[in-house]
Amino acid sequence: MFKTLTAAAALLAMPALVPVASVQDKPTLQPTRDVAVTYKMVGPATPGAPGPQEIKMAWDVSEGRQRVDPPGGTGWMLIDRKANSAVMVMEQQRMIMTMPPATVAQMTQQTPPDARFTRKGTATVAGTQCTEWEVVTPQVTSNICVTTDGVMLRAMGEMPNGGGTRGMEATEVKYGAQEASRFTVPQGYQQMQMGQVPGAAPGAPPAR
Repeated sequence: MFKTLTAAAALLAMPALVPVASVQDKPTLQPTRDVAVTYKMVGPATPGAPGPQEIKMAWDVSEGRQRVDPPGGTGWMLIDRKANSAVMVMEQQRMIMTMPPATVAQMTQQTPPDARFTRKGTATVAGTQCTEWEVVTPQVTSNICVTTDGVMLRAMGEMPNGGGTRGMEATEVKYGAQEASRFTVPQGYQQMQMGQVPGAAPGAPPAR
């Protein structure tokens, strides 16, 4: 489960290919109103994964918080852009892990200044209209579809070293106020260090 949450953290870096809009010919990925989106993972199957994989994301816009529920349902991640922090919550183990600043920066960074955008038209994903863009950086070429109010509905990119095309596509979009308790880290959970095996005794050395 820890590996699944870590993989979800890496996946969150994909939307970093999209910048905060500064001009009208570039999209923004930050929703301007509260929304919850369910995505299906697209691409080669993960070894050992039990069938189709889903990831759920929800945004509390006024508080600047984003919740990510990766496949499995055993944990989730809270990204707080106002506090510039991210925390993994492992409910079965009653543990939390604060992500290091470099990981948080990767999740929330803007697109490199040399990224090039090409508008490709429009599409409908999960019953919601979005604008398609090709985004080219020196590292990767991605194709995304973003709504006018900043919700990413599809993101696909070629993985390095022949990893194939991977990404995610929305299957359900629900606008509306989000429950505040879902964006709050539970009290009383044990703090886990990066690399520590869940369930290990406090102070145990990180897994190698």
